Amino acid sequence: MSTAKRSLQDVVSSVSSISEYLYNNQTGARVYPVVLPEYSNWREEQRAWRETVCLFDLSYHMTDLYVKGPDAFRLLNTLTINSFRGFEPGRAKQMVATSPDGYVIGDVILFYLDKELFQLVGRPSVANWVEFQAQKGRYNVELERDEWSVSDPNRPRKTFRFQVQGPYAGAVLEKLNGGPVQQPKFFHMGWITIAGHRVRILHHGMASVQGGEIFGPAELGPEIKAAILEAGREFGIRHVGSRAYATNTLESGWIPSPLPAVYTGESLREYREWLPATSYEGGGSLGGSFFSRNIEDYYLTPWDLGYDHILKFDHDFFGREALEAKAKEPHRQKVTLAWNSEDVAKVMASWFGPGPNGKYIDLPLSQYATWMYDKVLNGKGEMVGISTFCGYSWNERKMLSLAIMNPEYAQPGTEVVLVWGEEGGGSRKPSVEPHTQMQIRATVGPVPYAEPAREYRAAVQR
Repeated sequence: MSTAKRSLQDVVSSVSSISEYLYNNQTGARVYPVVLPEYSNWREEQRAWRETVCLFDLSYHMTDLYVKGPDAFRLLNTLTINSFRGFEPGRAKQMVATSPDGYVIGDVILFYLDKELFQLVGRPSVANWVEFQAQKGRYNVELERDEWSVSDPNRPRKTFRFQVQGPYAGAVLEKLNGGPVQQPKFFHMGWITIAGHRVRILHHGMASVQGGEIFGPAELGPEIKAAILEAGREFGIRHVGSRAYATNTLESGWIPSPLPAVYTGESLREYREWLPATSYEGGGSLGGSFFSRNIEDYYLTPWDLGYDHILKFDHDFFGREALEAKAKEPHRQKVTLAWNSEDVAKVMASWFGPGPNGKYIDLPLSQYATWMYDKVLNGKGEMVGISTFCGYSWNERKMLSLAIMNPEYAQPGTEVVLVWGEEGGGSRKPSVEPHTQMQIRATVGPVPYAEPAREYRAAVQR
């Protein structure tokens, strides 16, 4: 990356407002490569993780970074808000990285595979940060990067990654294993035998339901997938396509795409000079009814994203001092917004007649930018929150979004108004057509929103 001709800092320095640049960036809607949009239909695929069992293929849309060597543990410990006390091979964490000012750069799943060997899996923002710090700090580590398939869907991956999720997931896994599976504790890894191959399994649920994440050498992927689908046939298994896949988080409550907080600050200038202009940070797009020329208005804290329970001040890490100061302040809270169905229908009805039309709402995933920020108002028209990831849940029969609200408006049952569509008729993004902003009433709900997900979350945290 360091040999790039044009850096992210070059982009920042060349524009009057980096947020305006990203708001009009020529980035289309989020692409999930290789995996088909639908294998049956997205409604039945959503229903499967709630009522039967489903297979998610996570092999292509995330970046993997392998960190190996004597300093691997020490390096990663300085780059995450998580505590590493008791962290040992065979376990995993949701690793959250913050800037020196205490704002979130991103999060990944961190696998502790073996002594001195870690694997980071997620969007590229954390992998970029770790790679830069490893080089800058001259840590005794080796890095191997397996890039996501967004730019090149034909490039082979190093690892296959499947999730088997739903009420019958345990039965499918036991059938595959030829007997009881030694189910590891939550976010612990174990082993399972599938089609004669011994592969790893992580107790982790994207949809916050029963199941596991199976991974191993990519060359075994097709055989393992075929075996899973065959074993699951009697249980009504559904292979989930890319249209439904991204919506599982609406029910489980994870905000998958915070804007990386790296565009400002002299302490991060060297990092921006290292990042290419074509990086995830430079190539993504901002969207939604909220717009500010100050990019820092889009930065989020661990409290905003519901990560305060994993924030530990038992080690030195980037952003610790800033977060210790922020800990004494009031914090916004993560909630689920259930959109008013009549108002959603009014937006859709506007597409079928003369006069102003509201912004198109794609189903089931309604994201039209990399980083979505929609305004949430109170009854007086005052902005009291931000709505982020949005889409439709067939299981809940609702349009849902994951939002960050001022604490006085974060109680379930609170009525608010979401502004749908962009200012001034819309930005220049290719995913945006001319439209008029429309208001949609919404009701604040819990996180996770789905009752089975809340029950599962409570069970694994006991």
